[in-house]
Amino acid sequence: MASGTSRDVLGRGLRVLGRAIREQPRIFAVAVTGSVLFGLLVIASAYVVGGVVGEVVVPAVERGEVGGGVLALAAAALFGISVLRVVGIFGRRLGAGYMQYRLQAAYRRRVTRRYLDLPLAWHHRNSTGTLLSNANSDVEAAWYPIAPLPFAVGTLVMLVGAVASLFVTDWALALVGLAVFPALFALNVVYSRRMAPRQARAQRLRAEVSGIAHESFDGALVVKTMGREAQETARFAARAGDLRDALISVGRLRGVFDPMLETLPSLGTLAVLVVGAIRLRQGAITVTELVSVAFLFTVLAFPVRAIGWVLAELPRSVAGWDRVRRVLDTTGEMPYGEVAFDPATRTPATLGFDDVHFGYEPAEAHLPGAEVLGEVTFTVPAGKTVALVGPTGAGKSTIASLAVRLVDPGSGRVTLDGVDVRELTAASLAATVALVAQVPFVFDDTVRANITLDRDGIGDDEVWAALRLAEADGFVAALPDGLDTMVGERGTSLSGGQRQRLTLARALAGRPRLLVLDDATSAVDPRVEAAILAGLRTPGDGGASASILVVAYRRATIALADEVIYVEQGRVVARGTHSELLATVPGYVDLVTAYEQAEQEREQKRTYDEVAPVPSGLEMEVDR
Repeated sequence: MASGTSRDVLGRGLRVLGRAIREQPRIFAVAVTGSVLFGLLVIASAYVVGGVVGEVVVPAVERGEVGGGVLALAAAALFGISVLRVVGIFGRRLGAGYMQYRLQAAYRRRVTRRYLDLPLAWHHRNSTGTLLSNANSDVEAAWYPIAPLPFAVGTLVMLVGAVASLFVTDWALALVGLAVFPALFALNVVYSRRMAPRQARAQRLRAEVSGIAHESFDGALVVKTMGREAQETARFAARAGDLRDALISVGRLRGVFDPMLETLPSLGTLAVLVVGAIRLRQGAITVTELVSVAFLFTVLAFPVRAIGWVLAELPRSVAGWDRVRRVLDTTGEMPYGEVAFDPATRTPATLGFDDVHFGYEPAEAHLPGAEVLGEVTFTVPAGKTVALVGPTGAGKSTIASLAVRLVDPGSGRVTLDGVDVRELTAASLAATVALVAQVPFVFDDTVRANITLDRDGIGDDEVWAALRLAEADGFVAALPDGLDTMVGERGTSLSGGQRQRLTLARALAGRPRLLVLDDATSAVDPRVEAAILAGLRTPGDGGASASILVVAYRRATIALADEVIYVEQGRVVARGTHSELLATVPGYVDLVTAYEQAEQEREQKRTYDEVAPVPSGLEMEVDR
């Protein structure tokens, strides 16, 4: 069973290498040419050294003098071969390195591109640590054998040439070579088979360690505030210990096989000297031939190791490639259509939901999925503001995701100006709608870069207009470097409300025709939120140029909407103006009242914290 598995790993590993060669044939040809040149010159150098010893050194010792001309010719021959070997080494290493790094870069781009094409449901089923490992260490592992591959191919050519030269020299010495070279190859195969499961386990543990580390760092606030530092450290240490043990197992196996791989060519050299001495006494070979063959075995020890390097890295390569291919072969991307709106159109868009049903895919394929939305039908008329209200888990964020096509409905249609969003081009959809999520994401860059995102046609004037509309121009102007201020990773130098306003300005800078706000101002003071929403409804400076779908909680926000859609358990329960729903829908009244009471309590606490002095004793107790 193990043998079959190992043969399978060897075959799959060779197929991975074949893919690499097909993708980079010219660079591989350059690297192999340099390697073959080096290998043939190794054989040539052995016979040149043998000739120098047999034809120059031995006669000079017998005569008691050295001929200057002959010695100079021998030195020139050795020097010329050395220079050509350097050329071969340079071509081999340059080509192999260039090929390896090009493949790694290309597949990192492919994996990342695939991540962007796949729907959110797929990302929900895969941890961030695994995704990072796929794009980084798994890609590196897949193409790691590329570095020694040209050397190994050149070595194979060199071995064939060496065996042929041995038969030309003497059949007995050739038999020694035929015994040593297959033994080296067999030892490398055994090494590869033993290494395969160890490398696969180490590669899997690398992803798990990366995932735990990312999760702990990303959730640092929760870890620290809940006092879970020791537990998280222990969890990480346990997995890191498993990875350490796996890598030690890899190193231990290398420690056993490396000396054997080093010793076998030396034993071959010793066997050549013994057999060669006998053949020399029999007159079957000359001193020149004996020295040449002995030197050939000596210099072959290192190049033959290149085959071992490739075979040893094949299990790791297969493990990495399997994980990379799992991403590249995943289906379920959301293809875009070919319909495009006129880029010059700036009138507000009409959003429509027509009998939309949606359910998230389960984490495990064999489990049934649960329907999140059903029979959702409503319209956001052009230029109007519609508030989406409902209890937690009612499906409001899912509706927002469907509106901007982060996910597609299981059945029914989501339309923009009567066109199914699945029929729109990616560029047209991105230019038409913008989503501002509840949790703002800010890049570790300047304020300007966070708003423009390198989009065409957004200069500083447009940036400041968007900031004014988002009520963010004041705090941005007060920053040390204004628009050039670096905001830190995830905007750590900004408050939660400032980050929300910055992401709102980012969306507004693109002048979308439909703006979807998924509780996007929850961290903003109610007075500021009211000013923002009023500005979005007011013509001028970018206002009232978009239809608005807002997931809302605050009564003041809801009251600004032209229409309210009330949802419960994924269904539209009622719709109408805020006052109409207050008069006719008890559940709506209870929900809005509860939100309002919670908001008042937060406001009272905030006011108390701002004005109430803290007694020194209590302050000390709080500090403790």
